[in-house]
Amino acid sequence: MALEFDRGLPQKIGGQQIRWEQSEVRTRAVREQLQEYFSCQRRNFELALDLRGTEFHKRCWQQLLQIPYGETCSYADIARAVGSPKSFRAVGQANHHNPVAIIVPCHRVLAAGCYLGGYGGGLPVKAFLLRLEGASFRERSEASDETKQFAFSAS
Repeated sequence: MALEFDRGLPQKIGGQQIRWEQSEVRTRAVREQLQEYFSCQRRNFELALDLRGTEFHKRCWQQLLQIPYGETCSYADIARAVGSPKSFRAVGQANHHNPVAIIVPCHRVLAAGCYLGGYGGGLPVKAFLLRLEGASFRERSEASDETKQFAFSAS
């Protein structure tokens, strides 16, 4: 199963050809748990995951699963945790390729300074998910407000 944000379903995951089939029976538990999550009745997912990707991606995704509900960490934190402390941009790419966003909570990873950073579903969706969980973060508009205090006029 993969969750997608209007990009269409991939033809390959982790270099392996994928055949997609729709099944309400096989996705029942996923749908129920997501509904509970969005109703603030579930904080952890109890689903068997078959994550497919590069070894680095899989290490990153396993680390994402360790971030508690309502908490965040930085891309650099994930990079250090997976043993590649200078690979924070590669962590962003691993998050981008996360096949089960929300369940593997890449939305809980923030840029330096607790800013939103990127998200495949868009920053408004990432902000919504973090607010749903009660997590703290900063939006870029706050950054521009901060820089206004340093602005000056030559007139």
